[in-house]
Amino acid sequence: MTDVLTLHQISLTIRGKTLLKDINLSIPKGSFITLAGPSGAGKSTILKICARLLTPSSGKLLYNESDAFLIPPHDYRRHVSYCFQQPVLFGETVADNLNFPFQIRNQVPDQERQHALLDQINLPADYLSKNIASLSGGEKQRIALIRNLMFEPDVLLLDEVTTGLDAENKQIVHRLIDNYRQKGTILAITHDQEELAQAEKIVTIKGGQIHE
Repeated sequence: MTDVLTLHQISLTIRGKTLLKDINLSIPKGSFITLAGPSGAGKSTILKICARLLTPSSGKLLYNESDAFLIPPHDYRRHVSYCFQQPVLFGETVADNLNFPFQIRNQVPDQERQHALLDQINLPADYLSKNIASLSGGEKQRIALIRNLMFEPDVLLLDEVTTGLDAENKQIVHRLIDNYRQKGTILAITHDQEELAQAEKIVTIKGGQIHE
């Protein structure tokens, strides 16, 4: 199985503090890998390097065996998509957010696709006109997720996306992720015991290093 992402001897030091040291991690195409470990261990830092939101001090990040940092950022992020723990929505309406993936590709928004994904997260089609300020935390997280999945990326990076969600919202998010994982690759962070129990493979991070 080919690796879609490879972290080779990745280290990161910021203002004299070592956040990551010699991280070697292969992420095969179609896999679902979960990062576990205490808060502050470096899990989110690894995800942010994979998303190219941080640049390592040393080491290499490979995407399909090519240097990820030589790929234009807007091209790379169409293939490797990062979902924040706290959902970040913009504009005024749900439509502003779900139209965005089409706009950056110079395409006309596909309302049929938007409605289909809204249906997957138990929200009606008329939510497109809903003001984002009126959404609950769970609704914001669901909208942020389907924005990332409007054009399915090769890799989905999930940074504790179910934290703070009630049981019903968690199940909706789990179902959406399960639908995606049939086709894509997932690197996720979670502290949720139910999610850890169901993880395909767990990689433990402690003190900025991988612990086997």
